[in-house]
Amino acid sequence: MKAAFERWLLRRWYGGVAPGPVLGGLSRIYGAIVRRRQAAYASGARPVQQLPVPLLVIGNLVAGGAGKTPLAIGLARALARRGWKPGIASRGHGRRSRKPTWARPGSDPAECGDEPLLIARQTGLPVAVDLDRVAAARRLVEAGCDLVIADDGLQHLRLGRDVEIEVRDGERRLGNGWLLPAGPLREPAGRAVDFRVINGGEAAAGEWRMDLRLGDAQPLGPGEPRPLGLFAPGPVHAIAGIGNPARFFRALRQAGLDVIEHAFPDHHDYREDELGFSPVAPRLMTEKDAVKCARFGLRDAWAVPAVAELPEAFIDAVDRRLVAARRAPQPENTP
Repeated sequence: MKAAFERWLLRRWYGGVAPGPVLGGLSRIYGAIVRRRQAAYASGARPVQQLPVPLLVIGNLVAGGAGKTPLAIGLARALARRGWKPGIASRGHGRRSRKPTWARPGSDPAECGDEPLLIARQTGLPVAVDLDRVAAARRLVEAGCDLVIADDGLQHLRLGRDVEIEVRDGERRLGNGWLLPAGPLREPAGRAVDFRVINGGEAAAGEWRMDLRLGDAQPLGPGEPRPLGLFAPGPVHAIAGIGNPARFFRALRQAGLDVIEHAFPDHHDYREDELGFSPVAPRLMTEKDAVKCARFGLRDAWAVPAVAELPEAFIDAVDRRLVAARRAPQPENTP
């Protein structure tokens, strides 16, 4: 039922189907609520919480995935190489628990969320998960981080930020341009951000392009990595529970594979019986799906990593903004 409703919505958001008067009316109500909230923070009626260290927000204007997690991983790694001590704050969307926690490489994705777990495994950096993003950010500062990266925090205005990065899917862009639920927009388009990153597609003036490169397939169980070319010609079962599964399927086809598509809702909580496909063939899935499916002990199942390729000039520009945002040390109280 959930998957069918999601497909119904996506046809209206990106498929050229008119939203209709009911969704249109709900969209206008939603827009009024969002604008009132934005005005409250802009006027100071709602306080903004500032951290003692720079805070970098990565997010998008649309509901669903646009490439935020690969960008967060790639940027965190790059900034760590430049001497920063980054920590990542996440709400942990899709997890079953509501308790604050740390995402560590051995964590249960049901407790911390699939994306925080993936970030922790790929970066080795501290990842704080909390429904209260401000509390998560403060825990990272207490843990010794001198930079906080808020994953998917563009609309979380209570958390003061020094640098904002908006990610857009280069194919879908802003869809039909409507606000939720008639369209995919979480907030009205036109917000000024420090950087706009385009995931694939053509980047316009003032935008930075990010490309996702598929790496060697990693076995979910014992075994050695395998280049994608060794799965050719296929067939292979391709599994994706991400914001835009078609992008993953197309990338596998570009690698020369004959793909049988299995698209699931974003952050899908898999059951083992959902993954028993016919004909018998290798099962290739995104890393985000693999962190939840590894517990099943599937045979011939593989995670396909997607590595963000970012221009060095973009890393330089972000680094300069963060250096400029460093806080002056607070003087110690003396008797």
